[in-house]
Amino acid sequence: MTLRIAFMGTPDFSVAVLSELLAAGHEIVVVYSQPPRKAGRGMTEQLSPVHKFADEAGLVVRTPPSLKSEKEQRAFAELDLDLAIVVAYGLILPQAILEAPRLGCLNLHASLLPRWRGAAPIQRAIMTGDKETGVMVMQMDEGLDTGPVLLAEHVAIGPKTTTGSLHDELASVGASLMVRAVAGLERGTLVATPQPEEGVTYASKISKEEARIDWMRPASEVDCHIRGLTPFPGAFFEVTRDKAVTRIKVLRAEPVAAKGEPGEVISIKDGITVACGEGALRIGELQRAGKGPMKAGDFLRGFAFEPGERLA
Repeated sequence: MTLRIAFMGTPDFSVAVLSELLAAGHEIVVVYSQPPRKAGRGMTEQLSPVHKFADEAGLVVRTPPSLKSEKEQRAFAELDLDLAIVVAYGLILPQAILEAPRLGCLNLHASLLPRWRGAAPIQRAIMTGDKETGVMVMQMDEGLDTGPVLLAEHVAIGPKTTTGSLHDELASVGASLMVRAVAGLERGTLVATPQPEEGVTYASKISKEEARIDWMRPASEVDCHIRGLTPFPGAFFEVTRDKAVTRIKVLRAEPVAAKGEPGEVISIKDGITVACGEGALRIGELQRAGKGPMKAGDFLRGFAFEPGERLA
């Protein structure tokens, strides 16, 4: 049986799933993605990663700014879909959209629900120091990531895991999981398991100011904070020189056994070692605004720090 499927997604994370579905031979009737956004120095309109991939694959793409209007809901219903697959689409799906496909809407979410419902599950899992996360395919309802779970895969979070590396791993695992879910749906073998009421947490979007490093926290927590915000938006501190404030992102660091006042530069040997509220952090890679990532030794040749200096 060939299913008529609509794919709804926007960022890079979604592309892996769409690619895997096509490779498995599924019929993607239409792709929904968020509208092009102006970006770059010239502020030219940029297609979303999913839109760009779909164009190259010769798929029909729709980019409505909202699905709340009767017109958009009618256009969606007229597709006569068996299934919609939603992966980081970014728009709210009204009940009329959820009910239009014969088999409903499946969503791939990058956490072990009900932990980390919401917008930034990958970042929050690392920032909080979780040792494990995963991906889940769930049947969508009107709630925020509240639907029953159909399939799941667990993924370990190691001491060097960053949001960038975990994003790529979960995208790959999730793509395979979604293909298995569609196959199970076709065979009628999927079992929907309601999410437990206990253990619910929410992964809110990352604010710009939240990315600032708080040196008062233990080094282990600062390390999680940095890895959870790498590569984007990047955990940062600021340095004031000659009344000019320079923002510096920390891209790689590791906790070390050293003491000092929180924010104090303890050593510039083998990296930049900065004291935290408990322990210290040896910074191995940094980035100034407008510059590329640099190893600590190279960075220090163009932007010196001195032991005893305090970072904000």
